[in-house]
Formats: sequence, structure tokens, C-alpha cells
Amino acid sequence: MPDNLSFVLKKVDTVTFEQRPIPDIGPHEVLVEVKKTGICGSDVHYLLHGRIGDYVLENGKDMVLGHESSGVIAKVGSLVSHLKLGDRVSIEPGAACRTCVACKEGRYELCPSIRFAATPPVDGTLGRYYAVPSDLAYPLPPGLSLEDGAMIEPLSVAVHAVAKLGNFRTSQSIAIFGCGPVGLLCMAVAKAFGASRVIAIDIVSHRLEFAKSYAATDTFMPPLLEQSETNGEFSKRAAALMKAELGIAEQGAQGIDLVVDASGAETSIQTGIRIVKSGGTYVQPVGLGRPDITIDMSTVVCKQLTVKGSFRYGPGDYPLAISLVAQGRVDLRPLVSHRFAFEDALLAFETTRNGKGSDGKGVIKTIISGPGVEVSEL
Repeated sequence: MPDNLSFVLKKVDTVTFEQRPIPDIGPHEVLVEVKKTGICGSDVHYLLHGRIGDYVLENGKDMVLGHESSGVIAKVGSLVSHLKLGDRVSIEPGAACRTCVACKEGRYELCPSIRFAATPPVDGTLGRYYAVPSDLAYPLPPGLSLEDGAMIEPLSVAVHAVAKLGNFRTSQSIAIFGCGPVGLLCMAVAKAFGASRVIAIDIVSHRLEFAKSYAATDTFMPPLLEQSETNGEFSKRAAALMKAELGIAEQGAQGIDLVVDASGAETSIQTGIRIVKSGGTYVQPVGLGRPDITIDMSTVVCKQLTVKGSFRYGPGDYPLAISLVAQGRVDLRPLVSHRFAFEDALLAFETTRNGKGSDGKGVIKTIISGPGVEVSEL
């Protein structure tokens, strides 16, 4: 086999290319030759800060980055019968223990022993090869590209938040704060499920324009924060303005059944809780903002809201995500805004970090091809 060139985070803001041993596989595992990897906000966060919450890259340790990947089966374990050499697969990058209470309850995303790619101390997928349990390598239907395969990971995040935890149903309405990849994919899932209304909220006009062309029925740009105005005061004003402009009611057909915040901004979270209808649901799937925020619990209580955190994805989310794309209900191709060769991985991260490429185009999703893989190979 060829070498296993990998893109490694050595410490905060320091990355390098290194040769890593080709992983050994067990009887129930497969070795995937990685072809396409998307850059996630968490990858950039580790690069800039070396940690996310309690997940910390310790001094003197390093970590291969990347977890949104697809590839081709390069080797199969002795007891694997459903996959063969050359199969194109999407990689689910979190291997749970399968024996703890959470795993046995069917919520393996909450497994305390889960080994998740590019989460310290576990290496990620930005190398030539990645070993994974065979049931976490999902065959790609003929109509899906390898780029689609890499995008199944963030789509599964959206499926988990909207369909599973948000319990979203046909003819319901949804408002989504943040028009980055996860927010856009939440809109796409809601649209695929037959949403009556999909409202996109962001502070950047071109993001709202893209959201409207992609999956949103309505858009809203919050007002600017006034001098000496607190976040709480701002959220009340923004919520009132949004309700007035978009005709949002507290109950009934004009109410918002589900709010998803994909921004992590305190003001977005506060506003979202204020605009969701009485008895509605609020879901937080991502958010790399401040860990400690203030929300109005009286609003949560008096409106009898269901407030949920959404962590990654769980059983059934990857297959549903793949099915939505295979059936043409979700189109992932418009989200890939920038593509880079493996040797330009650092430039890919810098482009994502800056939010704009050298072409002047805003970043939605950046894809890095695997070692020796042509950028044009989709």
C-alpha cells in the first residue's frame, strides 16, 4: 500500500503534513482510502483554540484533523461480508462502545466512551487511510458523488436536529438562525419533510440570499444592537420586529412550530425562544459561542417550551440522510463553494477561517481531496 500522508494539528495554529502508520483493522472493520473531506467549524475551532469545551488537545499531543469524509474501501476485515474492495462509502466518524446504557438505549451519540474522529485524543480522517467499524461505512448509491458522501456527515447533524429531536412533520413551520452549512442543511431537511414555511435568519445579506435560493421561503435580517442596549433588550426588540414583518403568531397556523439555532450567538438563542409558538420546540444542534449565556426562563416556562440540545447524530440518521439525497429531496452540490488539493489543506483552512476565498466568493463548504486525488474527481 502507499504511504499514509496526514494533515496534523501539532498545537494551536500550527499544522503540518506527516506520515502516519497505516491503521490495522480488526475482523469487523474496514480500511477506507479517503477521497473527500469537508472542513467543519469544529476543525477550525481546534486549529484556533486547541479545544472545544471539555475536549482539549493536551500539550505535547497532536491530532489528525477532519471528520466529514468519504472514500473507497481499500481493505476489509475477515468477518465483513457486506462491503468489498472498491466500494464507495460515506464514513460515520464516531465509534461507540456498544455496551453502555446509552448505546443499549439506542442513543449511541451519548456514549461516554465514543471515539470520534478529530476529537482529542482521537485522530481524524484527513489522511490517505482511515479505519472504521464496517457498519459505519455506508455504501453510496450510484447517483451520489464522493463529495456528496463527505457532506452526509453535516446533513446527518441536520437530520438529527430537525427530524429526530425536533420531531418535524409535514406542513409545520420552522425558523433557523444561522445560514452556515448546518443551518442551510436544517432548512433543506425541513423542506424535504414538507415544511409549510422555512424562515432563515442571519446578519449577512448574501447568506440570506443564498438561503432563499436554496431552501428558505422567508428571510429576516435582525436589526443592529443599539448603544447601551443589553442582549436581552435587543432580543425582545428583534423578536417583536420579526413577528411584525413576517406575520408570526404565538399560536395557530401562523405560529413557528420549531426553532433551530445554528449560530451559537446569545442574541439568536434569546430571540429564538421568544419567536417559537407556545408549546413549540427549540433545538440547539451546534454553537461555538460563549458557553455561558442568559435566557429568559419565564418565557420557557410560560410558553411551555420543549428545549433540546442536539449532539451529532444517532441510529438511523446517516441512512436517512443518504436516502434524502438519493431521492433528490436534498441537493448537496450547491453548498460546496471551494475545493482544494490535499497539499493545499492549510490554504483550505485559512479560506474557511476567513469566510471568503481568493476568488472573492463567500465560503459555504470547503472540500479537501485526499492525497493524490484530483480536485475535479467528484
